[in-house]
Amino acid sequence: MRFFNYFYYLCTSLCGASKRCQQAATWHYGEYVKKNNTKLYMGLNDFLKSMFGSKSDRDLKKLRPIVQKIKQVYPTVEALSNDELRARVTAIRQEIQDEVQPLRDEIAQIKVEVEELDFEKRQPLWDKVDKLQKEVLDRIQAKLDEVLPEVFAIVKDTARRFAQNETIEVTATDFDRKLAAEGRDFLTIEGDKATYYNHWVAGGNEVTWDMIHYDVQLIGGIVLHQGKIAEMATGEGKTLVGTLPVFLNALSGNGVHMVTVNDYLAKRDSEWMGPLYMFHGISVACIDKTRPNSKERRDAYNCDITFGTNSEFGFDYLRDNMCMTPEEMVQRPHNFAIVDEVDSVLIDDARTPLIISGPVARGEDQMFNDFKPNVERVYEAQRRLVTQLLADSKRMMASDDDKVFEEGALLLYRAHKGLPKYKPLIKYLSEEGVKQSMMKIEAKYMQDNSRDMHIVTDPLYFIIEEQNNTVELTDKGIDVLTKGTEDPLFFVLPDIASELSAVTNEPLSDEEKVAKRDQLLQNYSLKAERVHTVTQLLKAYTLFNRDDEYIVDEEGKAKIVDEQTGRIMEGRRYSDGLHQAIEAKEGVNVEAATQTFATITLQNYFRMYHKLAGMTGTAETEAGEFWEIYKLDVVTIPTNKPVLRNDMPDRVYKTQKEKFNAVIAEIEKMRNSGRPTLVGTTSVEISEMLSRMLRLRHIPHQVLNAKLHQQEADIVAQAGQSVDGKGVVTIATNMAGRGTDIKLSKEVKDAGGLAIIGTERHESRRVDRQLRGRAGRQGDPGSSVFFVSFEDKVMRLFASEKIVKLLDRLGLEDGEAIESPMVTKSIENAQKRVEENNFGIRKHTLEYDDVMNAQRKVIYTNRHHAVLGERIGLDIINTIYDTVEDAVGKFNDYEYEDFKMHVLTTFAIEPPFDEDEYRKLDKQDKIDRLYKVVNDAFNRKMERLREVATPVINQIAQQQLESGAPEVGGQIRVPIGDGKRMFGIVVNIKEAYETGCKNLVKAWQKAVLLLSIDENWKEHLRELDQLRQSVQNASYEQKDPLVIYKVESFKLFQTMLGVLNTKVVATLLRGQIPVEASDPDSVRREGERAPERTRPQQRLSENRGDDALAAAAKANAQAAQSASPQSRQPQAPLHVGPKVMPNDPCPCGSGKKYKKCHGRFA
Repeated sequence: MRFFNYFYYLCTSLCGASKRCQQAATWHYGEYVKKNNTKLYMGLNDFLKSMFGSKSDRDLKKLRPIVQKIKQVYPTVEALSNDELRARVTAIRQEIQDEVQPLRDEIAQIKVEVEELDFEKRQPLWDKVDKLQKEVLDRIQAKLDEVLPEVFAIVKDTARRFAQNETIEVTATDFDRKLAAEGRDFLTIEGDKATYYNHWVAGGNEVTWDMIHYDVQLIGGIVLHQGKIAEMATGEGKTLVGTLPVFLNALSGNGVHMVTVNDYLAKRDSEWMGPLYMFHGISVACIDKTRPNSKERRDAYNCDITFGTNSEFGFDYLRDNMCMTPEEMVQRPHNFAIVDEVDSVLIDDARTPLIISGPVARGEDQMFNDFKPNVERVYEAQRRLVTQLLADSKRMMASDDDKVFEEGALLLYRAHKGLPKYKPLIKYLSEEGVKQSMMKIEAKYMQDNSRDMHIVTDPLYFIIEEQNNTVELTDKGIDVLTKGTEDPLFFVLPDIASELSAVTNEPLSDEEKVAKRDQLLQNYSLKAERVHTVTQLLKAYTLFNRDDEYIVDEEGKAKIVDEQTGRIMEGRRYSDGLHQAIEAKEGVNVEAATQTFATITLQNYFRMYHKLAGMTGTAETEAGEFWEIYKLDVVTIPTNKPVLRNDMPDRVYKTQKEKFNAVIAEIEKMRNSGRPTLVGTTSVEISEMLSRMLRLRHIPHQVLNAKLHQQEADIVAQAGQSVDGKGVVTIATNMAGRGTDIKLSKEVKDAGGLAIIGTERHESRRVDRQLRGRAGRQGDPGSSVFFVSFEDKVMRLFASEKIVKLLDRLGLEDGEAIESPMVTKSIENAQKRVEENNFGIRKHTLEYDDVMNAQRKVIYTNRHHAVLGERIGLDIINTIYDTVEDAVGKFNDYEYEDFKMHVLTTFAIEPPFDEDEYRKLDKQDKIDRLYKVVNDAFNRKMERLREVATPVINQIAQQQLESGAPEVGGQIRVPIGDGKRMFGIVVNIKEAYETGCKNLVKAWQKAVLLLSIDENWKEHLRELDQLRQSVQNASYEQKDPLVIYKVESFKLFQTMLGVLNTKVVATLLRGQIPVEASDPDSVRREGERAPERTRPQQRLSENRGDDALAAAAKANAQAAQSASPQSRQPQAPLHVGPKVMPNDPCPCGSGKKYKKCHGRFA
């Protein structure tokens, strides 16, 4: 074979070969490849591996020298006493801090100096700060690499000491005493000695530490520290592996985030691994044990190591960017994160963005329940039609007449386009030759860009594309949908472009044209909402099944079930009204529509970390996606012991009924042989159906699914055992394939180990590998087999025509199974096509979020500067310049009066040049002169605020000192208004007194910036949501919706920034303290006239410590509320009249109930 490849190379590559010779060689090579394709590929692959080694071999070759260094230093570490071991960790921490302390001192000095400079001169210093901060991170990384061998040896020996000693006695430190005071069960203090125990409670169960790191685990730890993905087989101790890089990077003090797939694992792992870290003074916490935005949550993030779920980390980031003060923020800069089960988090969970939403105006005025009867009518009509089509198809396809047979196949294909999930249809397609016949008809009507597809679809009421999750109404469906309405076009979108164009040519006045255009747009908007509502309801009825894609809990709430893990996705809702459609379908309360306040995809969140790593047992199949999106390399770690699990070929059956009967028989066989069985299912519905079948046969078993996930720990603990010689049977959705560790008893190992039975191939090969991986851990025996039928989703949607023909040719008898490696390979190829499709969906979501992410970075950076108050002055100067530039660019040389009016309304000043100068100056000169004048006016305004406030602050400070207070303190709320709104600016009295009210000016600027950013960003997100829905129609015009979205969203962002900048500048240039509040004498006189009214204000001023902060926070919240436009509702005049009850018609004449109309605001 190698000779043949070499001969082909000679014939086709050498310059002396003739064209005919090359063609002949190519033909012979092609024929050879066809006959020996597998052998040729394997031979070439083996040859390349023998020459260069596999990627895994090359990766391991680089890592083994580091492992040798760890082994060399280990004897020295092992010889240390317990106190000496802890002292060495403290010394290493100090070495790391000393390495970067000069840089941190320089950064602190620059931050002090920058406050004394004019705003225009600050940018170079802030650039230097950014450069120094990056250098700090680089130096820390280099130092961590240097101390890695010793630190890894310390972690390994700490694990050894806990495993080999029931107690470890050390000299007590303050950290030890703090842990004991918190009631930690692994530690006691007696005098100056602390005793650590090797057993404690983790995840609700008593655990005894018995683990010591293997060499392969050291390799995994090095890979994680390097910011890569460590792929380790099940049972290789990924949780223990994580302790090595987590411990090492925690020594930097910058924080390490340990990310898990669910809150149970986050809590369990923090309690399980925590004592190993805390023994050396490293603090550990779990954010899932605390409330959002609480002090406890903030303390958890300030620990050296923080455990939590991916969604909580992401939501905390969004909440932090909605805070008004630094004290409300919980997260630190994103330093280093290790993601456990990285493929589940960064691949599966990444399909759904994290969204914080809130109510919208008229959010309860939805039409889902109104149009539900119409949709049910259409759905039932389609169901009856498909039933009839299937019956006719069966009769006609039984005919020997080829023409009649083809007509029957057409009816079958039509039924498939109408309801592809119709179970009788799925069952019929599994019969011999049926699906192959339908696929021929499909190919016939899809040729020439589906030119004749209307012949198939016209008789239907709606068309379903199951692979793309889309539903489209036909004309026939629209007729049924509009039955009972006077307007036959009630659910038909008009051609708005042509209608608007026609209005332009009508002989109407300008006012009449505007009115008619507005009426057309309003009608279009109303119909678009109707069509959207109906489309989502149709999706809910045809594509989303209860106990499969979602469940309805005991409280009557529809909750999404993660198709990869089977867990309930708390807090997640389908977007675009689909969730409300499902609620209407199920007859539960339809929650009000919401709008997005903050959103981010998990991809963009985790890409913010300075260093990111992950570990899993199934990342290799998605290695390309990890690199493309996250720039994460996948390194395969060898197993500590050979895998003994027997992975058997798939058993393929014609129907699901035959398949499930075979599954039950296999369960009985394994149970009677003393082997426990883990039965994996893809949905809650299947797990409960199997449970019913087992109960009928009186077979004891446990069920673990989305409805019963609270019992996970107890069920998993028993899953590897046998009772009275009978193996335990556990039915679980794919959640059992994630983060669980099923341990086997000796009797079970002797009987053959854990038996894995998969009831269906999942869309993703990773999920199947996860399920297989539950057996065969650490050299344990075990087996795995998947049962598949032609009716399964993967087989229906993605199985190739070739495999369908093969299975038909075999002519299976009822209940007979196929076991063939070739069939298994074909199924895996179908899974690959699904994975490619799913990757496209995730990439599509990410592409849209990347557009928003670029805008999010700008807004959140400015908002972060405002909250911290560090670079706020520089941001305001830039805002003023941008506003000036925008003002000059809006008008041409002959629009001086309009320009003058704009300058007056925006900057509250006269232009610095007359009309003649305006026409003569070029654009840049206008910008420079206007900017200078506006900047001077801004500085004067800020100085005026200080002048007005300083006497009042000084007087309050003097009163405190004269009253006997040891020092000036407390908070005060200063009213500042712009003529439209009044802001309550809360400042520290002592700081204001010492700085001459500089902190008041900064607090005023901060309040204006934050309020303006939040108002405009929230509105911008709403417009982006609408834009994303509207651009999808561009595909009908042969345009790329993403390109349109990028262009239009950029225009919207530019407009939003212009409005934001104008609002900020206009408010700052008009801000002033009311005269009454600025007069010290009036303050005193007011106190003398009405002392009872000043007591609360005096108490606020003199509060200290926590009380002061609480009072300030409350005052700040009241200030924000008073400044919000929504809070300034006009008061209605009082009148006396009959009381309107909630269900009465609204007096406004709208026809709605009072509670649904004006009663909402009563």
